[in-house]
Amino acid sequence: MKILGIGVDIVENIRIHKSLKNVNFIKRVFSSSEISLAKNITNKKSYYSKRFAAKEAFSKAIGTGFSENLNFKDITVINDKLGKPSFVVTDKIKKIVKKQFKISSFDFFLSISDEKKYSIAYVILQKK
Repeated sequence: MKILGIGVDIVENIRIHKSLKNVNFIKRVFSSSEISLAKNITNKKSYYSKRFAAKEAFSKAIGTGFSENLNFKDITVINDKLGKPSFVVTDKIKKIVKKQFKISSFDFFLSISDEKKYSIAYVILQKK
């Protein structure tokens, strides 16, 4: 197994909190499933800030940033029953990774965390 890319991002939570007042920001950056899950979350600032950082870190790990036709909404962060975060790997993401790295079998690893002022995400892209 070989690490193909890493990405890290830190975001100031107040910046995302201010952006959340703009409905267009939410619709432009977050997938419908992320928006739906947010309805049950008390601390929306933390929820959205961590996901924003995860999406940025993801784009850095694959080495394209938000180009190659990759948009924020193409990246969805989910959590398993125990709360472990991961990404939904869509056909579009598979195509981008295949084009970028010439591989078709890979894994992403995601770690996200936050404190009062900041949220951080770390992503590893690994060849299987």
